[in-house]
Amino acid sequence: MKSRPSLFMSLIPVVVLIVLLATNVLYIYGDNAVSGANQWALMLAGAVAAGLAMLFYKVPFDKISNAIAGNIKDTTKAILILFLIGALAGSWLISGVIPTMVFYGLKILHPSYFLPASVIVCAVVSLATGSSWGTTATIGIALMGIGETMGMNGAMVAGAVISGAYFGDKLSPMSDTTNLAAVMAGTDLFTHIKYMLLTTVPSIIITLIIFIVIGFTFDVSAVDDTDAIGIALQEEFNITPWLLLVPVFVIILIAKKVDAIIALLGGVVLASVFAVIFQPEQVNQMGADYEAGWQRYYFVFFESIVTKISIPTENEMLADLLTAKGMEGMMGTIWLVLSAMIFGGAMEAAGFLTRIAESIISVAHSTAGLIASTLATCGLLNVTASDQFLAIVVPGKMYKDVYKERGLAPENLSRSLEDGGTVTSVLIPWNTCGAYQAATLGIATGEYWMYCFFNIISPFMSLAYAVFGIKIKKLEPKKESA
Repeated sequence: MKSRPSLFMSLIPVVVLIVLLATNVLYIYGDNAVSGANQWALMLAGAVAAGLAMLFYKVPFDKISNAIAGNIKDTTKAILILFLIGALAGSWLISGVIPTMVFYGLKILHPSYFLPASVIVCAVVSLATGSSWGTTATIGIALMGIGETMGMNGAMVAGAVISGAYFGDKLSPMSDTTNLAAVMAGTDLFTHIKYMLLTTVPSIIITLIIFIVIGFTFDVSAVDDTDAIGIALQEEFNITPWLLLVPVFVIILIAKKVDAIIALLGGVVLASVFAVIFQPEQVNQMGADYEAGWQRYYFVFFESIVTKISIPTENEMLADLLTAKGMEGMMGTIWLVLSAMIFGGAMEAAGFLTRIAESIISVAHSTAGLIASTLATCGLLNVTASDQFLAIVVPGKMYKDVYKERGLAPENLSRSLEDGGTVTSVLIPWNTCGAYQAATLGIATGEYWMYCFFNIISPFMSLAYAVFGIKIKKLEPKKESA
């Protein structure tokens, strides 16, 4: 019988990973660390975990490889969505969808209140659809473009978009994480949502206040002439409200609980059709090497979706906005996700994740300590397992009976799972959520995380409630039968 892993041994791969990542980012590669160095660091740390497990605890390699394969299988949908996001960006650019959204956004939104407005818009869309990923892939992309043309810090805009998207995702009854947290804790969905409001509402209010203050300090005079930007967009594209039907179509499909893959694919196809209808000049220019006809349309359809495209413009402010990387631009992110799954799978198969989590539980003697341990475990699993769902499922299984034994209602656990697991996943560069948002919004996780105020505040708000004993619901004592 194999021995139980020690805490020291369990932490070695984590320390190796931290050292390698820190070296890559701080000393060698800087922002280019995600181009391959961090992926290799995750794989090396996974190899260390696998080696220790086989050498000291006789864990069969087949068990490790099966765990890794299982993790990778679980990310299949996320990988397909990432490919479709790349396709979406290209098709929405050539069709004029993104330029149209930016054009009208500049007319409506003002720099002084743009950031809090972005939070609110994304919160509403995410609440309606139950999808933070779908929100950032549609409205989020447009808001990034609008913010860029206003001369705003892209990381700041990304923080506002993500804060709003995760607020809605966290509270929406249609969200998979919201339902999962309730199930794992053993409470019903709407009790869970109602209980989350106690910490979530103050967190989003503080977030809005911060962004309002930032907005008022923004130098409006430094913003380039938005009218000139609008004119430049009209010179390059046929701007029409009809193009807004594409994002509306995608949002409606997601709200109707149509699978995200189908919804995004539908958005790509519809945008490609609209490109032929509304942007014939752009299509003809891109496909100039081919005679007018089906070959030209076929080439432009594939080229805009698969590879990097750039719409020529004399306006420097629009250069980045009118560039899309297509599906090939997602390969680095997908590589990162796969590498993270290798590390997480090896750690899980070795029993190292469970051992670390158990050590955290052992020091949680009070109610505040227990909730703090839950939050810490969720955060740790987002770092080590690199998957949002594992950061909810594993602690949910581990802590469910502990909360019951200590007389705490299950919604205390479900809220902690969301505050510690759901919203913090996007702050980790190699987590599937962090990697996705960085690829979708075009801003590295290491740059935007400090502006994700809602995501940062939420676990601390939950911890504060626990420390001060605010709204900590106890189990009602069972009535003795007569």
